[in-house]
Amino acid sequence: MNVSRRCTKTGCRQGAVATLTYVYSDRAAVLGPLATYAEPHTYDLCSDHATRLTAPRGWEVVRLATEYAEPEPSSDDLLALADAVREAARPREERATPPAAPLPGEVRKGHLRVLRGSAEG
Repeated sequence: MNVSRRCTKTGCRQGAVATLTYVYSDRAAVLGPLATYAEPHTYDLCSDHATRLTAPRGWEVVRLATEYAEPEPSSDDLLALADAVREAARPREERATPPAAPLPGEVRKGHLRVLRGSAEG
């Protein structure tokens, strides 16, 4: 199961295996394998909801896949995880960027800075 993407149906906690897209100009609901990335205006569905999907009256359901396999992690996922672990393991002073030189009229308070306007003097 893909832990990061779940079925978008309310109350469903199953992992997503298919992506639903509506093509309004053709009055069609297109259901295919899970998209690589979550996109706006698409809906990720679990296998139960994908197989039971119906379209509104006058619309057509286009199924690009009839069986929905659980997505497997790609090597990109593993590399991103390894990079995140390496970044977290680096010493804090090595990760942090040195603070920029203060601007005229600037007051630093921890990680925040206050810029004084011309009226504040």
